[in-house]
Amino acid sequence: MQELQIGQPAPDFTLPAGNGKNVRLGQYIGKKVVLFFYPQDMTPTCTTEACDFRDSLARFRRSGAVVLGISPDPVQRHVKFAEKYDLDYPLLADEELQVCKLYDVWQLKKLYGREYMGVQRSTFLIDRSGVLVREWRNVRIKGHVDAVLAAVKELQ
Repeated sequence: MQELQIGQPAPDFTLPAGNGKNVRLGQYIGKKVVLFFYPQDMTPTCTTEACDFRDSLARFRRSGAVVLGISPDPVQRHVKFAEKYDLDYPLLADEELQVCKLYDVWQLKKLYGREYMGVQRSTFLIDRSGVLVREWRNVRIKGHVDAVLAAVKELQ
């Protein structure tokens, strides 16, 4: 597997979305793409992050960007999460962890002295030609969406 690098084409993938359709990253060539990985639907921090993206969605769209969320949760859970919090962007199910591993966000984590494998909260910005231009790893929520939006606006 090739290492993910800024300035290189973002690895393409296809995953099922909550709307019952498959979403392919390559279908968004010509648009900026904000791809955010989060550990789990319905948890406090993930809900805050998802709602922050929701609240700024109109500004992302005006800047020519689409927002895609990815977690290992199944499609049915994404549907409930999106309905409960009125999330109007695709949530993609990576149950087999193929895309999480492709983007190197499936990491060893520690919580209260316990080690386990999980999704490292991360966001990637992909330009209109499909090239990875920015990444934020081990994201802290406060101010994150605003930082991503500022980077989107800087892109032509």
